Amino acid sequence: MHHDIDQLRHFYYQRSLGRVVQRILRDRLTARWAPAGTTGMTVAGFGFPAPMLRPYLAHARRVTALMPGPQGVLGWPAGMPNHSVLCDEAAWPIETGSIDRLVMLHGLETSDHPRELLAEAWRCLGPGGRMMMMVPNRAGLWAASDRTPFGFGRAYTTGQIEMQMRAAGLMPEWHGSAIYIPPSDRRFWLRSAQFWERAGARISRVLIAGVILVELSKQTRAPVGPGIRIHVPSPREILDGVTRPRPKSAPVRRAGGED
Repeated sequence: MHHDIDQLRHFYYQRSLGRVVQRILRDRLTARWAPAGTTGMTVAGFGFPAPMLRPYLAHARRVTALMPGPQGVLGWPAGMPNHSVLCDEAAWPIETGSIDRLVMLHGLETSDHPRELLAEAWRCLGPGGRMMMMVPNRAGLWAASDRTPFGFGRAYTTGQIEMQMRAAGLMPEWHGSAIYIPPSDRRFWLRSAQFWERAGARISRVLIAGVILVELSKQTRAPVGPGIRIHVPSPREILDGVTRPRPKSAPVRRAGGED
């Protein structure tokens, strides 16, 4: 099941809970990758990475938000030249080895072909490149609720995600967790979110967290295994919003820009 671009936009930009989640995850990301440290770098994201990429617009040489066809694309950022691209999940319009920092949010857990997706991420990462994976925690409350984007698709444990990354030729360098409040719009939880983030990190790094974060580096050699066939869509397919593989019942939708 793929996310719908309108639902993602509504959650992150209109719901108070989504704005809190956006701030927490963005703070965790920038604590690892300071925006000032990406000067001259190429920063990209896949899935629905727009909420995470905003701090890097003023520093990185290039910032690109890659959004899969079945999900749809969001014009981003609002009021600025567009940095978002509609693409096939296994064929990104990115030069091989050109990405320095890559964020994946709401990309892996709903992918139809996760192995091919990770192979494409490996291809696009350059020497010394890093990827930050953000996925729903199987043991957390958020994966059990369908009222947020983290309740869709596959949820993971830290061990499962690290095993899958190693098989793709990506080496785990750091792992953490975030979102310790329940998936509730009640003001008490929203106002005390930062307190619970600090307390949760001390009490349990993963057990009650809603999201698992794993920072990865690219191994110099691709994993050995069966070849992966990738369909590279033509420009006409991309412009028409027709990408493969894509369920016929899930037409691509485009939405207006957001911050």
